[in-house]
Amino acid sequence: MGLLDEVAGILKQYQSAGTTTSPQQVATHFEQVANTVSSSTLADGIAHAIRSNQTPAFGQIVSDLFSQANGSQRADMLNHLLASTGGGAATPEQVQQMLPQVVQQLADKAHQANPAVIDALSSFFAQHPTLLKGLGANTLALVMSRVSQTQPKT
Repeated sequence: MGLLDEVAGILKQYQSAGTTTSPQQVATHFEQVANTVSSSTLADGIAHAIRSNQTPAFGQIVSDLFSQANGSQRADMLNHLLASTGGGAATPEQVQQMLPQVVQQLADKAHQANPAVIDALSSFFAQHPTLLKGLGANTLALVMSRVSQTQPKT
């Protein structure tokens, strides 16, 4: 069985609600899927999960991911948020001093000002899928459920 067949088999498990897979299996499956599908497909799945009423609010998700990110990723995340509100770029000093609670507030304001910020950050997160593992199995399963719906049937 080839890699694409294996990923198709994984995604098939997430096509319906009520998948009974352990959190560790979900994380492993997510990694396999993220390394196989296109970044645009993954970004669509991430955006879908972020918008879901089954996941925390956008600001909380961004804050959680900011806490797990490295310095460069934090700067990129802040700059995406600032760009969506018409602000400038964050300096390295601002990035280092930024508390997750402030990032949550900034994300909420950015979302109110420009709901498309979810799509912009989802594209960013698709480039850094290991960050998403910290969101938990339920969110990752939602991403894969969406990806399974958008993949051609084999």
